[in-house]
Amino acid sequence: MSWEPEIDELEHRRVLAEQMGGTERVERQHRAGRLTVRERIESLLDRGSFREIGSLAGKAQYDAEGQLSGFTPANCVFGRGKVMRRPVVVSGDDFTVAGGSADAAIWDKFKMAETMAREYRMPLIRLVEGSGGGGSVRSIEKTGFANLPGGLGGQSGGLHLCCATLAAVPVVGLALGPVAGLGAARVSVSHLSIMVREKAQVFVAGPPVVEKLGEKRTKEELGGHAIQLAAGTIDMAADDEEEAFALTRRFLSYLPDSVWELPPRGPCRDSPNRACDELAAIVPRDPRHAYLMRRVIDRVVDRGSFFEMGPAFGRSVITGLARLDGWPVALMAGDPLHSGGAWTAASAQKIMRFVDLAETFHLPVVHLVDCPGFVVGLEAEKAGTMRHAVRALAAIHQSTVPWCSVLIRNVYGVGGGAHQPQTHHVMRFAWPSGRWGSLPMEGGIEAAYRAELAEAEDPDARRAEITARLERLRSPFRTAEAFGVDEIIDPRDTRRLLCEFAGIAAPLRKAGETRFPIRP
Repeated sequence: MSWEPEIDELEHRRVLAEQMGGTERVERQHRAGRLTVRERIESLLDRGSFREIGSLAGKAQYDAEGQLSGFTPANCVFGRGKVMRRPVVVSGDDFTVAGGSADAAIWDKFKMAETMAREYRMPLIRLVEGSGGGGSVRSIEKTGFANLPGGLGGQSGGLHLCCATLAAVPVVGLALGPVAGLGAARVSVSHLSIMVREKAQVFVAGPPVVEKLGEKRTKEELGGHAIQLAAGTIDMAADDEEEAFALTRRFLSYLPDSVWELPPRGPCRDSPNRACDELAAIVPRDPRHAYLMRRVIDRVVDRGSFFEMGPAFGRSVITGLARLDGWPVALMAGDPLHSGGAWTAASAQKIMRFVDLAETFHLPVVHLVDCPGFVVGLEAEKAGTMRHAVRALAAIHQSTVPWCSVLIRNVYGVGGGAHQPQTHHVMRFAWPSGRWGSLPMEGGIEAAYRAELAEAEDPDARRAEITARLERLRSPFRTAEAFGVDEIIDPRDTRRLLCEFAGIAAPLRKAGETRFPIRP
């Protein structure tokens, strides 16, 4: 006697599961301009590589004879697959079943995805389109009791597992539709968070809840991409889901599969000895004039390799991944177009998280320095700039990865002093345009020479005289004479020297567990 009847039932149940919430709800998903969870997984992963786990989990209905009469699959689809031939774990919400809410979830599936990624050392990709952790208030009638957040029940959310995953493997969170509550947390507790413009919104609580508190907002006004990118909750926005998947694949290409491995070297068709004459004149002589730091970045890294992260948040600092002669690095740079490159509360938070990422995945850091210090003034004090800045300083000084700083222009104050960790040897180069000191002369002269200026018959002439005298003394060559700076270089040689650094740093990186907590 064979098991053909059971095998036939197995196939029937799989067909029912693949129908998700049914034809009508699938069509509604498509009319909204969004893919279904299964279409997303197929589009994201290498063709034919997905191996689903828990495909038969859900709520079944049986007739009087005990025969299956209906089946609603759990609204989490997860399993193993490959991205660019590298194994990953992918977990996705099915919005066609109860709007992706926890009411239709089987939480063991969410939790197993986190545990599998961490223990099998595979990157994790979360495709999120759903709501909170404990389900709607309707769940109280179903269970007969109110769920205790963070309790021992099956719907406790598993955020402790998400945090553990963050310290072990690369995690990407994608918001692909309206995302609230725990769904928003699952997107944010990642190394890279992405949302789709106009199609996705991310919020702690959606418009109906907020309106009850007296604030009427549309979904886009409350949690659209313009809000969440500027707030730093989300790192990047994509025009559509295909672009979001492309960003995911590109981000993972710079990183190892886990903290127990090293980032892979990629191919490089760009000569490490390429010089760029434009760099010799890119920094204006007038310190009041800005320049395009992103142009500097593009000229020194492998062509087309810069992957910027969080461009709309903490804009006085640019962060992203890049390659130098194929070697992946974490690149950070001051942006004089915003606050003159000074650290704000937001940019300090951005730096802290970025340095943590580099430390976690053993990426050498390249820092292109243009920092006149911390922003000052009442708004800066209200934002807690000093508190956030010293946390960024702590992250920098806790880091152990190889580090190379290039002093391009301003290096002033405590922020300027944080251009490198003080705990281990750092390669450091300076351009002839470098300017440094405890304070910029523009404001420091007024403070240091107040009495002399007050007594002068012509304060403006005396100020000009003092400025000229100090300008001669503050030349970077004077600092180099005292070996106060490692080496002054021709800006055109920057790429060659950074590629040499990346090659030297490669064997120095050490895989293993992280030394300090990872901050999402």
